[in-house]
Amino acid sequence: MTNMESLKGYRDLIVWQKSMDLNLLIYKHTASLPKEETYGLISQMRRAAVSISANIAEGQARNSTGEFLQFLGIAKGSLAELETLIILSQNLNFLNKENSAGLLNSSTEINKMLHALQKALKN
Repeated sequence: MTNMESLKGYRDLIVWQKSMDLNLLIYKHTASLPKEETYGLISQMRRAAVSISANIAEGQARNSTGEFLQFLGIAKGSLAELETLIILSQNLNFLNKENSAGLLNSSTEINKMLHALQKALKN
């Protein structure tokens, strides 16, 4: 959605929708990680993924563009954290290259969308 005036809420943002899709993929792929990683990588990856969509939603619901921009920055930080954890999981052979590549491609797309939204809000 390009016209900010017609935006009804965060659920209308395609970047939020894509981040929710990424959440589902992270939950799916982390379910097969070793059980000893339940409180390590699994928990950290899930929290980072959820943080992306949650910060987009919270920022959009705020009363100012400045606050929205701040929360989009936090979402980008969580996205970078998630990417790092995906790469680590692949390096530990917990995720295969095909799955990690798919997750990283989704992450790259979301990062570009977040950047574009930040740029649009600044203008």
